Amino acid sequence: MELIRRIKQAEQQAQEIIEQAKAEMARKVEESRERRRQLLEELEQGRKKATADAVAQAEAQAQQEIENLKARAKKQRQKLHDKVETKMAGAVAKVMDYLRGKTPSTTGG
Repeated sequence: MELIRRIKQAEQQAQEIIEQAKAEMARKVEESRERRRQLLEELEQGRKKATADAVAQAEAQAQQEIENLKARAKKQRQKLHDKVETKMAGAVAKVMDYLRGKTPSTTGG
């Protein structure tokens, strides 16, 4: 009788150990899933931040390029304006001389 009682007790203990092991494995699986979910969320946030940073950097570079091009265009317009103004003054003087009846000195007289 004692042997049967010990066998049943051992079976019961074994069943408890199995149930505890199952519960522990289920807990570990759930912890693992939660950790994986957190890692994926962190990776997604990192990806979004990296994308946002890259976009901001590209926008800043584009804005700087726009400013550089505007400055260059302004400088070119001013240079062209100065060149045209110089030529315009000479052309106006020649026209005025012509209208006054003077012949330009370049024609020889």
